Amino acid sequence: MSDDFTDYVAARWPTLVRSAVLLGCTHPEAEDLVQTVLERCLLKWNRVRAADDRDAYVHQILINSFLSARRRRWNGERPSAVLPEHAGVDQTAVVDDTDAVMRALDRLPSDQRTAVVLRYYAHLTEQQMASVLGVATGTVKSRLSRAVKVLAQDPQLAELRGTQ
Repeated sequence: MSDDFTDYVAARWPTLVRSAVLLGCTHPEAEDLVQTVLERCLLKWNRVRAADDRDAYVHQILINSFLSARRRRWNGERPSAVLPEHAGVDQTAVVDDTDAVMRALDRLPSDQRTAVVLRYYAHLTEQQMASVLGVATGTVKSRLSRAVKVLAQDPQLAELRGTQ
């Protein structure tokens, strides 16, 4: 069975792909479609082999598979008494602010950035930070101090605060 199927695929692949292209597939879509069709044929190879006209049988599967894949699956809008759209605050400013903060953090050295994140995002105490980082509390304080100074002088963050 396997050799017979392999020989059929080798002989008919180009014709089946060309048929799928002519039906309206792009070349990659056609190859995918033909592969799907041939997988189905392999599972029912005894039935395909027993068909009066193998090529007609396989082309019928090809056309049915093509049409099935092309059927419009409508997932459009449905009428509603209440519109879901809400006129709200323009979120671009939030994205811009987040971007400015991320860029400012990117400009900090790794140890200072870590200290800022642990203190102001994770809300760890200086003692907890010292334990996490494996450094003295004084080192945590100096890293935070330097980082806050750099961030305070960042021009993009100054624009967010409205000062310059």
